[in-house]
Amino acid sequence: MCKGLAALPHSCLERAKEIKIKLGILLQKPDSAGDLVIPYNEKPEKPAKTQKPSLDEALQWRDSLDKLLQNNYGLASFKSFLKSEFSEENLEFWIACEDYKKIKSPAKMAEKAKQIYEEFIQTEAPKEVNIDHFTKDITMKNLVEPSLSSFDMAQKRIHSLMEKDSLPRFVRSEYYQELIK
Repeated sequence: MCKGLAALPHSCLERAKEIKIKLGILLQKPDSAGDLVIPYNEKPEKPAKTQKPSLDEALQWRDSLDKLLQNNYGLASFKSFLKSEFSEENLEFWIACEDYKKIKSPAKMAEKAKQIYEEFIQTEAPKEVNIDHFTKDITMKNLVEPSLSSFDMAQKRIHSLMEKDSLPRFVRSEYYQELIK
């Protein structure tokens, strides 16, 4: 079993971190009994099975969120990091907007726009992103007649937020530090 911190196998350290996070959640005052349910993942999520980036490529991510997001391995690592911090909603919103821009059918576009709005934009949405009221109002007006650019302003705000906040935290994290060793 796990003995002494120096001798801890990597999986024991991951399990210890997972337990620490769950204990922190339990110590928070729940809003309802439903908040007491903590999901347990038998197998931790790993980055997508893609080729590990070169050191040069991974080092470029420090200065460019776009380069990170364009790389499947980088995107998966970034997503795993954000999930570990319970802050993946911004990235999920950004990805949903990218997927939305690929839709050709007006009917499917309207359906997807409604889904994105209900999941990320509306007040008290399950994965509500933090955008200002002006941006939220513009986005709502854009959704009266959905187009490929309906979420552009909100997506740019979230991209900027990830660039200024999430990316620097990711670069300081063990997720990134392991990549550049």
